[in-house]
Amino acid sequence: MKTAATFSKIAIVAVFLALLSCTSEKNETDRPNIIFIMSDDHAYQAISAYSDKLINTPNIDRIANEGMLFTNASVTNSICAPSRATILTGKHSHINGKIDNIHPFDTTNVTFPQLFQDAGYQTAMFGKLHFGNNPRGVDEFAETHDHFCRQ
Repeated sequence: MKTAATFSKIAIVAVFLALLSCTSEKNETDRPNIIFIMSDDHAYQAISAYSDKLINTPNIDRIANEGMLFTNASVTNSICAPSRATILTGKHSHINGKIDNIHPFDTTNVTFPQLFQDAGYQTAMFGKLHFGNNPRGVDEFAETHDHFCRQ
């Protein structure tokens, strides 16, 4: 009788542990990879996914075909760094404080890479920024400058 009761208790614990291991939580692999590419001074005609009359850009076209293509977009600021600050913060320049390419970016602003980090994503940013400092929320950052790109 004692053996049957002990076996029952062991079986109940085993079933309970088995059920605990069967969770419906999403795996990290279930999250999408998100790649945001923002090229500087690209008119829509400079990417053949929009119009192939000027140039052929097959690799960018492939990214557009496999991902997302914006067909209706506008800018909140036409100056380099203030435009990037607006995209990173979701705030207009007069709110985020980045009004020119000279003064440093206010790093107390919350940026979307910080939100991605909080959600467990790895983040990186490469290219021209003109912020005067490194943005927060970026695991890997390498800034290039115009004079490095010229030949």
